[in-house]
Amino acid sequence: MSILEAAATTFAIDEEDGAAIAALAEAFERQRAAFATERMPTLAARRERLEALVGMMLANRQRISAAISDDFGAHPVPASDLIEVLGVVGRAQYVLAHLEEWTKPDPREVGAAMGTAHAYVSHQPKGVIGNIVPWNFPFDLSVGPLTEMLAAGNRVIIKPSEFTPACASLLAEMIAATFDPSLVHVVIGGRPLAEAFAATPWDHLLYTGSPAIARRVMAAAAANLTPVTLELGGKCPAVMTPGSVTAANVESVIGTKTVKNGQMCVSVDYALVPRGEVEAFVGHAQDYMRRSVPDYAKSDDCTGIVSPRHLARLVGLLEEARERQTRIVTLEDGGVVDPETRRMPLSLIVDPASDLRVMEEEIFGPLLPVVPYDNLADAVARINAGERPLGLYVFGDDASVTDGVLAATTSGGAAINTCAMQSALPSMGFGGSGMSGMGRHHGIEGFREFSNPRGIFVRGQDDHIAAFYAPYATAAAMVDAALGGIENLAVANPG
Repeated sequence: MSILEAAATTFAIDEEDGAAIAALAEAFERQRAAFATERMPTLAARRERLEALVGMMLANRQRISAAISDDFGAHPVPASDLIEVLGVVGRAQYVLAHLEEWTKPDPREVGAAMGTAHAYVSHQPKGVIGNIVPWNFPFDLSVGPLTEMLAAGNRVIIKPSEFTPACASLLAEMIAATFDPSLVHVVIGGRPLAEAFAATPWDHLLYTGSPAIARRVMAAAAANLTPVTLELGGKCPAVMTPGSVTAANVESVIGTKTVKNGQMCVSVDYALVPRGEVEAFVGHAQDYMRRSVPDYAKSDDCTGIVSPRHLARLVGLLEEARERQTRIVTLEDGGVVDPETRRMPLSLIVDPASDLRVMEEEIFGPLLPVVPYDNLADAVARINAGERPLGLYVFGDDASVTDGVLAATTSGGAAINTCAMQSALPSMGFGGSGMSGMGRHHGIEGFREFSNPRGIFVRGQDDHIAAFYAPYATAAAMVDAALGGIENLAVANPG
């Protein structure tokens, strides 16, 4: 059954959807055929592809910024340059610096019984990889993982989010101008294409988004036994240990919320604060915003919420808290929502009830619940009572205390005395645990994620391999000798 036929059995396909799905099927078959002719690209070929990627990003820097601003209604140009362009370039440069080392055979021990044999792991390309990209970082999460996918020798098809059409169109144009479609290609479409994309028999599939959609992606992939990397989100906490509510630490928490105006999977979703230090936290937050960005939601430093629907959801979360008589602290004098640019001020929700939606759902916007606790054990228990977060942030000067919080919890990644930086390092694998995802990209972990670690054994001389073949008299003698040695060792060391 073709990709288009499989999709048609799930939902109605109109002409536009059908054309997009047919284009996906054609691109997939083209890349499969191309991979069959080049299963192990040379180091030089991989370097050339990565260098082309770097040139592509730098040449389109201004167009990338304009496309992001178009899709979000408002977006800081320096943030686009720093994260979506230079972040990707830095990631590619890191891969280029280490690619020769990563592609070398990884030797393994063989044991004396194997004589002069040797063994090694060869990281071979998986083949054709699909990448379903979210809307919040349309270039960082499409071209970023492409660095390790190409480094590993794969071919890649990217599906951008339909919520960022300007970015999707530009990405398709950039990729088409830089790479042959048999190597890298972009397909554009909505839900029917996304469904068909997940059901395509990839050699590996990367999905970044919500756990709810991830279940459907994983179920579709399972029909083809397609391995998946799922980069999800969750409610990432910031734990302020006793005495850690300082101006600098609160600045880290609030400053992180201003990145994409909270529309980031590793943003702080709620802050756990010692009850006696809640007012200090609120005061430091107010001081920071008044000093640094007093007119935040009116300024060019504020990112718009990606769509009217997402904005309405965030306003609804805030209104529900207000209707329940929850204390709301807007960190901007006269700050209001601007429907035209979809810019929204940052607000604290102080001591919210646990059954409010803002405490049950991933926020993905400029709202920060401040949750008091009476002892640190209670704060840890609260984290562990929920799903494992993608990121966990602990503040404090006592390493035994901060390390203790990390040891008592589980998360995809973590940071001490800052937030989100564990996701920004090109050298460190990034991913989740449990409901926040599985698998890793970035760095050598990303290279290995998109590679097949092929174990290879090369027979030498003077081995005992024949002992595994019938008749087993030689094997019996070898077993008796081995067990006798183990028993003697046990007698000599009874404890």
